[in-house]
Amino acid sequence: MKPIVLFGSPGSGKGTQAKMLTECLGIPHISTGDMLRDRIRHGEHLEKVEATMHSGALVSDDVVNAMVRERLSLADAARGFVLDGYPRTQPQAEHLCAWLDGRGKREVVIHLAVDYNIIIARLTGRRQCPHCGTLYNVASHPPRVDGLCDLDGEKLVIREDDSEPVIRERLDAYERQTRPVLEYYRTAGRRVIEVDASDHPPEMVFQEIRQAMEADDRSKDRR
Repeated sequence: MKPIVLFGSPGSGKGTQAKMLTECLGIPHISTGDMLRDRIRHGEHLEKVEATMHSGALVSDDVVNAMVRERLSLADAARGFVLDGYPRTQPQAEHLCAWLDGRGKREVVIHLAVDYNIIIARLTGRRQCPHCGTLYNVASHPPRVDGLCDLDGEKLVIREDDSEPVIRERLDAYERQTRPVLEYYRTAGRRVIEVDASDHPPEMVFQEIRQAMEADDRSKDRR
């Protein structure tokens, strides 16, 4: 089992694919965004972090690196894990690579590529259950009852970071800071698997990811 880094812009489907992978492989899904929101909900003193997230900017590397180190040190991550939303900057990627190398592990990076206009449509239509966290989309994946969660009947909400101005800032931040991380992985000789996630349903994207990972493993076995 190897660590998996799911990479892609906001709205590329990282969260959905991470859940499918963790259910299939039996390893934890580690989302830095979810961890930060959970800490804010539980009253931890992260006012600057909360304001940064709501503006669409990226939380500082030091804060995120420390949080990820703490989470990866837990016993359930020993066999492997799926990282969603981390690393987002080159210093974070360098930190993660050094942490993994020091433990004799090597990640596989999966890049979910999605057209810019599709991302805008996905995120502005996204709704989330505030209780269980289930995601819906008013166009592509609506709830059975308009505005209510299928699982617990809670009223769905629009996350503050899913408003259109914030979405555009998040995409700008991705282009400026996060996309170069892909180039870092490539130039550092780390394996990057490209998957087109623009038009296919999540189940088909998941199958493409599995097939690409299996093909990558077979090519390594032949070396």
